[in-house]
Amino acid sequence: MRLAYDLNIPLVATNEVFFMDEDMFEAQDAMMCIADKTYVDIPDRRHLTPEHRFKTAAEMAELFKDLPEAIHNTVEIAKRCSFLVEKAPPALPHYILEEGETEAGLLKKKSAEGLQARLDVHVFTPDMTPEQKEEKAKPYWERLNYELGIIEQMKFPGYFLIVSDFIQWSKAHDIPVGPGRGSGAGSVVAWALTITDLDPLRFNLLFERFLNPERVSMPDFDVDFCQEKRGETIEYVRRKYGFDHVAQIITFGKLQARAVLRDVGRVLQIPYPVIDRLSKLVPNDPGSKVTLKQVVETDSDFKRECEKEPGLSKVLEIAVKLEGLYRNASTHAAGVVIGQKPLEQIVPLYRDPSSDMPVTQFDMKWVESTGLIKFDFLGLKTLTTIATAVRLLTQRGIEVKISEISLDDAKAYEVLQKADTAGVFQLESSGMRKILRDLKPDKLEDVIAIVALFRPGPMDNIPSYINRKHGKEEADYLHPMLEDILKETYGIMIYQEQVMQIAQVMAGYSLGGADLLRRAMGKKKKEEMVKQQSIFVEGALKKGVDKAQAANIFAQMEKFAGYGFNKSHAAAYALIAYQTAYLKAHYPVEFMAATMTMDILNSDKLAMFKRELARMGIPLLPPDINQAGVKFTVENGAVRYALNGIKNVGEGAMEAVVAEREKNGPFKSITDFVNRLDNRVINHKCLENLIKAGAFDSIAPNRALLLHNIFTISHNMTLASEDRRNNQINLFGDIPEISEIKLEPTAEWTLEEKLANEVEAVGFFLSAHPLDEYSKALDRLSIKSIAAVTNAVMKGGAARVKLAGIVNDLKERTSKAGNRYAFISASDSSGSYEMVCFSELLATSREKLRSGRPLLFSVSVDKEAEDMLRMTLQSVSFLDEMASKTIPGIRIVFNRQDSIEALRKVLSSAESGGHTMVTLLARLENWEVPIELKEKYQLSAEMLGQIRKIPGVLEVCEV
Repeated sequence: MRLAYDLNIPLVATNEVFFMDEDMFEAQDAMMCIADKTYVDIPDRRHLTPEHRFKTAAEMAELFKDLPEAIHNTVEIAKRCSFLVEKAPPALPHYILEEGETEAGLLKKKSAEGLQARLDVHVFTPDMTPEQKEEKAKPYWERLNYELGIIEQMKFPGYFLIVSDFIQWSKAHDIPVGPGRGSGAGSVVAWALTITDLDPLRFNLLFERFLNPERVSMPDFDVDFCQEKRGETIEYVRRKYGFDHVAQIITFGKLQARAVLRDVGRVLQIPYPVIDRLSKLVPNDPGSKVTLKQVVETDSDFKRECEKEPGLSKVLEIAVKLEGLYRNASTHAAGVVIGQKPLEQIVPLYRDPSSDMPVTQFDMKWVESTGLIKFDFLGLKTLTTIATAVRLLTQRGIEVKISEISLDDAKAYEVLQKADTAGVFQLESSGMRKILRDLKPDKLEDVIAIVALFRPGPMDNIPSYINRKHGKEEADYLHPMLEDILKETYGIMIYQEQVMQIAQVMAGYSLGGADLLRRAMGKKKKEEMVKQQSIFVEGALKKGVDKAQAANIFAQMEKFAGYGFNKSHAAAYALIAYQTAYLKAHYPVEFMAATMTMDILNSDKLAMFKRELARMGIPLLPPDINQAGVKFTVENGAVRYALNGIKNVGEGAMEAVVAEREKNGPFKSITDFVNRLDNRVINHKCLENLIKAGAFDSIAPNRALLLHNIFTISHNMTLASEDRRNNQINLFGDIPEISEIKLEPTAEWTLEEKLANEVEAVGFFLSAHPLDEYSKALDRLSIKSIAAVTNAVMKGGAARVKLAGIVNDLKERTSKAGNRYAFISASDSSGSYEMVCFSELLATSREKLRSGRPLLFSVSVDKEAEDMLRMTLQSVSFLDEMASKTIPGIRIVFNRQDSIEALRKVLSSAESGGHTMVTLLARLENWEVPIELKEKYQLSAEMLGQIRKIPGVLEVCEV
């Protein structure tokens, strides 16, 4: 204060505000711990006090009653800061022109050249005469000139030139670009400039859905790029328009229900298994988000879990207060703005620590109000999948131009008709597969319709669409003049463009006016609808349509417009779906290798693709340090598992392994591997998981031996690496190598141990299945494989069956009545299957289902579709417990004398009067001594497990 008075600087009364009221203090404290990655109980951390709340004017006046001028100055500053940014008109960046050029002239020239090239490749056929070509091309040139007139009239030539420039640059630099996205696919100019790859006239796509002078708004091309190379295109744009003219757009991450529970649980130091179990009880449906408050009110299991575990009520109390608040700032996945001048002169900027690119402080909603133009550079991994498959084919000498494949390929449609769509874009889900089986698409228009219909609302029309296609239901076109518009979809309004065309044909709307009508219908404004209905009916009357019929058609249009789909977008994405189906039909091995590469870090998806490979009869070869690539590769008609598909090995490390192998030849032994790789690249965890996954099997097949000696191997790798780095030269001028590493012997793993380690390293069973060792028990228990059950039920109908399996996934849901149920994904050695488990059984069997142990299921099964089962779980038990009760005899092989005493202790604890005969086989030095025990035993699964773990026991098998 003295400083202020001495220097005549006005005082200001303020309070540093972090939260609204005192009730939020505890939650804010937890929020700070989340941000700082610390714990609430840590004393030496950032702290606030309850006084950091938003105080009332009266409280502030009371606090500073001795300094009234400070209060006055606060109000004065508030008045001066009360400023709203004025909305600026769109300001396109300037496209770089050569002297004498105009944007409109250059667009016209490039469009004409591009359209001619498109006609030559996609429209004309070799047998056409010049006259036929001219006749065929006429509507294209008319449409092009019409669109160019509208674009020039609306002053958007520069926008089309900018977008076409970075797309053409991308294609020239081997960066895959999607065929289109959104309404832009309806433009012939865009097609001519290779912005899109879909012929708008062939698929009856409307330019006015994208751009029309009756609704003046910026055109907006959303462009899909290869996920891996999208950044290269953005860098090109930055270089071209200036690094200070281009920025990404900020986005704010919110604390959602599951995430906030986990975050609060962590900072309150609740044990992870407890908070993980609780968070999994929160529904995680992106289409219907549920708040924590709603879960507490409707889910009795969730409420019980909170009550039985100490500390969870406090977690929930804080989490409910924090849910929905912003957690962090990051960059928008796609949005990029380009300014006419340096962006710091237009909008405040933010620096994202993870990027060297500036970011606008205004989010997507507000940034366009500054006049900046947003360009969407979206990453679509399917484009990378297609490019990867094409590259794998090129390595075999097969050239495929995916943009020029026939759209009438029978084998591609066969894949769709059979619903063999694992890996096929947008058509993988079980619901989509059912539609494909019923519909049996035989043209791209069917696929377009499916993409548009498979959403809540339009989905109700799917049965009619299928029945009408197959002649089981008559198409209703509402009026003869609408038949041409609705014929493609059998009289069902599916697309927004159809609503526009009906308004044009029946009521005389311009297509621009029809787009305004479509938008009004979608917004359901009552007054506007009354006005538009009057215009529509009046226009229809002039064309001889009955008034009542016109009103009925308008009502149906209004209903469909509420959820009608943009046909241009559906057509573009249907084309990508078709392209992936084509690759799967003709080149399944390369397609599956590419598909698995794109999900290389997702073990759940890789497990599903492994099962798909088995179904297709394509071998999946194991990861091999001498054969595998960093990514999935193709090898003699099989897919070779990728080294980087092993967990925690690191892509860079695997690139180093492959580079060394390609430079200096295959690795001959584990010692050779140690001598050639750097310990800074291949760390201990990487080495451990390579062993567990079996990557060294070709040079050292005993995985247990390697893992038992891993510290010795790691130590020798460190010594060899340090020697190379120190460049120590011996008398012969060579860099010294570690001599053959001596490995301490150990027992080999059982199949169970081997697979458990594989799952840890890979995420699923790769070389075998845990049920393989139960084959005899499964026969004794009359348990069928899922493959056999599927075949039997498809032929004979519903049945009650016993299945064995390992649970791969369990997803709990809550019914409308508030009851918990679950979808259980399980597998046996012949395939995978899904069952539903209802509330009573779920409550009593949840721990068994989550145990990870082999299980025996009693299931009711009936046929749901042509090759789909509906399965309901009736009971569940542990398979090993059931199997142990029926074992006629076991043989125990051991190689240590002290194993006998340990075996005696386990066997003496077994109940008498059993039915299992036990034979011991002692392998001592060069002798094998069989010992048949006289007494029969009742051996439990637990006892068998104890026997397997006895030191020296090599094998426990049924006889």
